[in-house]
Amino acid sequence: MNAPMQPNFARGFPPTAQRSPATPRRVPGPGQMPVPMPQHAIPAQYMPTQRVMQAAPEPPRRAQKPTDKNIPDGVEDVVIGGGVEQYKSLRDLEKRLDASVVRKRLDIQDSISKTVKKYRTMRIWITNTVENQPWQGAGNNPGSGRYKVRIEGRLLDDHSGSPEEDEGQRDAAGDDAMEQDKSEDDKSKESDSKKPSQRFSHFFKTISVDFDKPANAIPDEVKPVNWSKPQLPPNATSAPPNAEFDSIQFARASQDNLNITIGLVRDETPERFKLSKELAEVLDVEEETRSGIVLGIWDYIRAMELQEDEEKRTVRCDHRLYSIFGREQMFFPQIPDSIAPHTSPIDPIKLPYTIRVDEEFHNDPTPTIYDIQVAVEDPLRAKMMALIQNPQYTSGLRQIASLDDQVALIIQALTHSRARHAFFTALSKDPVTFVKRWVNSQRRDLENIMGDINSGGDASGPEFRRGGANSVWDSAVANEAVRYMLAKPDAAAAR
Repeated sequence: MNAPMQPNFARGFPPTAQRSPATPRRVPGPGQMPVPMPQHAIPAQYMPTQRVMQAAPEPPRRAQKPTDKNIPDGVEDVVIGGGVEQYKSLRDLEKRLDASVVRKRLDIQDSISKTVKKYRTMRIWITNTVENQPWQGAGNNPGSGRYKVRIEGRLLDDHSGSPEEDEGQRDAAGDDAMEQDKSEDDKSKESDSKKPSQRFSHFFKTISVDFDKPANAIPDEVKPVNWSKPQLPPNATSAPPNAEFDSIQFARASQDNLNITIGLVRDETPERFKLSKELAEVLDVEEETRSGIVLGIWDYIRAMELQEDEEKRTVRCDHRLYSIFGREQMFFPQIPDSIAPHTSPIDPIKLPYTIRVDEEFHNDPTPTIYDIQVAVEDPLRAKMMALIQNPQYTSGLRQIASLDDQVALIIQALTHSRARHAFFTALSKDPVTFVKRWVNSQRRDLENIMGDINSGGDASGPEFRRGGANSVWDSAVANEAVRYMLAKPDAAAAR
């Protein structure tokens, strides 16, 4: 008779015999020898994995800390006084306050990301002085005439007069202040009002001076003058001295009038770009940042309803968008890279000036004045950033979280006390009926632990009454079931 063929097991592992968790393990008697189970061969490539799986320790189960802060129902019936209703009203007030704080912080963060640059007027004075010119009595030393050019700029709101008038006013104000007897509060307010504002060099990356080259000019006399803002080190807290100034000046040797052009390249964060004619027609602006360009195109797409019905990220290009992207459809995530050909750096500011060295001009010198628009940060932005980055807010959140944990523990203890109160109250009213119901409940819990409900057996047999070693309660199944029950949050909290 042929032996039955062994079935093919997946990946070389035999199936595991299923046994009910409530079934006690069979222990051989004194005269019985244990029968060895047939071992199936395991391929060599699976042996290391099996060893690792057996050696890996089981992670310990940790009970979660309580988080419920709601008083259970029925507590107000057994508590003297109105503390429960007061606590519930405070909980409702806390929820509304938390919702308001979160909403306001989100509004502030949204305002910071959408803060629009403000523009202020900067007044620039360009003057020059001369020395050793022929009309100044330097005829015995021809070719020694020199000039010095000074370029100074200030925000018009801070200093509306000329630099000389402002300096005189500051000196007079300083003399008057020394003669007055001021309190400490007044002095602090005065120091705050005299804090230096953003200086001239803050608004520009580079400042250049280009000379018109006459036919008989000496190369050194018409060599361009350039200044570039130095890069700040990564951990620098303040700008270097050569990066913050209100005026720049240079001197050269010359006895003839010269025409120069002062070029100012803006330094803005985020950087603005000059838009092409096609892109400016869509956004209705000529200069914009990259994020502003993308948001403007998105607003145009939504206003013109150019999104596809099924794939919202696909955009149908009308005649304006077609002139920009050159296609009938456009995938919206590709738009930031596709607008690069339609943007270019903003043209530098050009300020022409004539260096006068003649006697007629210097008998009554008059500076050349220009007013330009520069972008400044919104003063509210700094205040909003201070609110968002306030360290006291983080420490306050930690303190509130600690108080919430204490409240949750108190509520948990209150819940247990309420359960004990209900238990003893029901026991005192009808002890016999209550004990019968409680014993039946405990029996059902025991059946759930031992898994006897699934097997359909009875948990009232003699093996469940016997304790000690080699009993049902000493089995691995019972230990695992008890560990699982105790690891639950409710059971762990009850411990």
